[in-house]
Amino acid sequence: MTTDLQIQVIYPDKDLSDFVESFWMLANSSNTDKDISTLPDGRIDIIFSYSDTEPFNAMLMDLDRNCSSVIFTARTFSFAVSFKLLAVEYILDTSIANQGNLPVFLPNNFWDIKQSDLNPFETFVKKISEQIKSILQHKKIESRKKKLFDLIYSSNGAMTVKDLSDKSNWSSREINRYFHKYIGISLKEYCTILRFQSSLPDIKKGKLYPEQNFTDQAHFIKAIKKHSGLTPKELNKNENDRFVQFLILPKK
Repeated sequence: MTTDLQIQVIYPDKDLSDFVESFWMLANSSNTDKDISTLPDGRIDIIFSYSDTEPFNAMLMDLDRNCSSVIFTARTFSFAVSFKLLAVEYILDTSIANQGNLPVFLPNNFWDIKQSDLNPFETFVKKISEQIKSILQHKKIESRKKKLFDLIYSSNGAMTVKDLSDKSNWSSREINRYFHKYIGISLKEYCTILRFQSSLPDIKKGKLYPEQNFTDQAHFIKAIKKHSGLTPKELNKNENDRFVQFLILPKK
């Protein structure tokens, strides 16, 4: 399957790194539909796509809690920006709490991105980056929120809620109220997703034991199975190369 799928990733410059995790492009340039699966990664995506049978469109994707399987149709091209959670409030100015794991179609002229802006990929990244910087120049980011998310991402979700609360000077009750308002899940659940995601490179390398602050092997297996539907051993096999994220992870 990987022969016909092309994937490319560009990471943001420092000015955007608090809000943007990456920009990516996924293309099926073949004439055959592909079965692919995505795993929870703690990101919120805006995807611009088109195909031979579908017109250009833009969608806001919900935060994935579990593995999702889709048919990536032939001659489909997708270009996306993957956001960290601060972007929901400060860039997107919305809430995904009640999105229900369904895409929200955005206006055709969203951020003034047209199909002609997608190729080459670097042009898309540059234009999206300029749009985001334009939005941010009018925003003042609350310091305790920035501190909280710095801690969450730098620890890959391994810090306890209490430690995150203490170090960000923000009560756990207020933090969870914020998470439920904008994201729809608790801080603890989100940190579990990040720990799952940060375990994927080790799982791909065949390291099937916890290395991301899981309590023990049983809790590790339970968490991996909750978010992927598979045990670490089954996930490592990646049958038919169906997990898209594995395409950009380091090789064994």
